[in-house]
Amino acid sequence: MNDPLVRISKLLAARGVCSRREADSYLERGLVLVNGRPAVLGERAAPDATITLAPQAKARQGRRVTLLMNKPVGYVSGQPEKGYQSAHVLLTPERHAGPAKPPRVPSELAIAGRLDIDSQGLLVLTEDGRIARLLIGGNSIEKEYLVRLVRPITDKDLQLLRGPLSLDDKPLRPVQVQRLGPDTLSMTLTEGRKRQIRRMLMLIDHEVRGLKRVRIGQVRLGGLGLGQWRPLAPSEHF
Repeated sequence: MNDPLVRISKLLAARGVCSRREADSYLERGLVLVNGRPAVLGERAAPDATITLAPQAKARQGRRVTLLMNKPVGYVSGQPEKGYQSAHVLLTPERHAGPAKPPRVPSELAIAGRLDIDSQGLLVLTEDGRIARLLIGGNSIEKEYLVRLVRPITDKDLQLLRGPLSLDDKPLRPVQVQRLGPDTLSMTLTEGRKRQIRRMLMLIDHEVRGLKRVRIGQVRLGGLGLGQWRPLAPSEHF
């Protein structure tokens, strides 16, 4: 018979409360309550159990830092690669956008949604496991891009681009495509296959000249300057 109980850390992650790693940390310190009583690391609970965080854990979550950056071309999103620097090196006080004092920059920030080295635009760096899971997981969070092509796109090619299309023998989710000019498109995706837009356009014999991410969910790049960064505003939600 299958065990109907589930690890509490897994339940918290599935509910979007925090990451599993964070949940384990809270459990170790007795900061997770299951049906009103403190739980311990490794404990399991029913899927419908009432699980809450102690005030200390909630306060710690409220201090989690999330930063937005306008990544330039030529920087990698993650770890440095041979000949290329990570976008993390741009998180300096001089590049902070706005008159206010720059917030602290944690030493460990996860990239929530990578951006190719040849692309620019909105990059999210966070120590909040909830945001990382929301943007990296299989959720259908919209990501909007401005795409410049090497040559103008025809109505026929535009229809082909709207699909259905497949990559690596797997069908792609529907893509919103709007023509902004003869060689300029707005493309909105709800998944993130590796170099997806470039590969989609290759399927219809088009080459990308420039690619810029301008929106993730409800958060927009806006007027953030190239190479600049700022904290996620309290009023902004993905």
